Amino acid sequence: MRRPARSLRLAIAATVALPLSLLAQEHDHHHQLGKLGRVTFPVSCAPAAQQRFEQAMAVLHSFWWEEGDRAFGDVLAADSSCTMAHWGIALNAWGNPFAGGPVGPGLTKGSEAAARAAAMPVRTARERGFVAAVGALYRDAESTPNSARLQAYADTMARLHRQFPRDVEVSIYYALSLLATAPKTDTTFAQQRRAIAIVEPLFARYPDHPGLAHYVIHATDTPPLAHLGLRAARRYAQIAPAAPHAQHMPSHIFVRLGLWNETIASNWKSYRAGADYAKAMGKPGAPEELHALDYAVYGYLQRGQDSAARAAVAEAGQVKTNSRGLVASYNRTAMAARVPLERSDWAAAAAFPEPADSLAPIATALVRFTRAIGRARSGRAAEAGPEIAALDSIATALGTQGEPYWSRVVRIKRDAAEAWLRLAAGDTTGALVLARAAADSEEVTDKAPVTPAELLPARELEGDMLLLTGHYPEARKAYQATLARERNRARSLFGMARAAELAGDRQAAAAGYQQFLRLMAKADQDRPEVARARAFLRR
Repeated sequence: MRRPARSLRLAIAATVALPLSLLAQEHDHHHQLGKLGRVTFPVSCAPAAQQRFEQAMAVLHSFWWEEGDRAFGDVLAADSSCTMAHWGIALNAWGNPFAGGPVGPGLTKGSEAAARAAAMPVRTARERGFVAAVGALYRDAESTPNSARLQAYADTMARLHRQFPRDVEVSIYYALSLLATAPKTDTTFAQQRRAIAIVEPLFARYPDHPGLAHYVIHATDTPPLAHLGLRAARRYAQIAPAAPHAQHMPSHIFVRLGLWNETIASNWKSYRAGADYAKAMGKPGAPEELHALDYAVYGYLQRGQDSAARAAVAEAGQVKTNSRGLVASYNRTAMAARVPLERSDWAAAAAFPEPADSLAPIATALVRFTRAIGRARSGRAAEAGPEIAALDSIATALGTQGEPYWSRVVRIKRDAAEAWLRLAAGDTTGALVLARAAADSEEVTDKAPVTPAELLPARELEGDMLLLTGHYPEARKAYQATLARERNRARSLFGMARAAELAGDRQAAAAGYQQFLRLMAKADQDRPEVARARAFLRR
């Protein structure tokens, strides 16, 4: 497969060589992992456990779940009565608070750790607050959805923060709870702004703390705020070079700002670090490896480097992981679907393989959306109907299961696909109305961190439809609106220039095509849009 440039390979090697060489040493494991940043987190455990606990917290703050179990196990080896070690194990088992929460073994393990923490003596009010919060996170897990338990956790952390407003780790975990429970449809980003007001000043005081850099990125991971996270994004990988997630996380900001070279480089570093760590430990791959590859694929496609994107998808096919959770299922599916969709290859999208029964519902929805759009736009409209009906069923089921956000996301995709089916049936007015409604809904529904972007933005799809039906000024505005949310998107840059050309605005078209071709400077040569842009500029 096509690999990153030689300089990138050297950077990856430098990132992972130290941890891997030292991982082979069995003694004093966490002293030898490599640089993970600096965390100061006093706990009422034996002095021998204190340093190990802070190392374990550095691991946890970088979402390195595989190492978290070992790290907190080391704490218990030093002091079996350390209650906060069980608190850490419970949080580690919860996993990414933005990815829907644990299922199966993770849920069982976390519940048991939270129960052990609650049953042990707790020496300080601060630690009692942390233990109470993680208890709320797992309470009645059999009957209460993750979203409700996460809100209970956030409410408990809010009380603890009021009690200890100057405690750094209390402040960090309170801010993180604000981010994890922030409404996805709040266009004022009130909770994100509250979290930024907490973590940004702390990051200035503690520039080597991995969690502060990490959570500044999460707090600013939305179009209006992304510029505020660029300093943390470029700093985080240097703070914790041993952690694969610390190499990936900066790309959340790079994607928002359309910095595709940095996006690609960041995620290859993350993928290689994670894959080599798994190999050294004799473990299957982690879902985060697929997460990084999906972000890299998206970056490649925005640069027109389609062969590199396909090679990354093929690489993902070789990743073996035990996880069937949201991240593994979503990212493996999404990266494969992006290739035909970003290339506007509707015939290939129409032929996208049927979803496996083991896919998570939202990943199944990605498949149905890809097939529906492809069929509606490639002369196979009659076959798009069952795919749209399946999207409707998935949206309804997710809503019933207490997943309103994902239900809404699937409903938007269903409406966007239905709009193209209406257009194919000759109902132009109805198609445009539904396409606009889907785009309006998506504009007030921010993307989940699991994905670099929706498979195709609903507003961009509306622009495609307006362009096809001869509404050139309106199409141009739709593409501009897409670019305001998703900078340097290749399809929207080209669409905006094409709409200007068809509207007779040759100056705007030339400027737009020039911008598009700068983005495509290292693109593969088989994209017809590149040829069309060059032909216009030659004229």
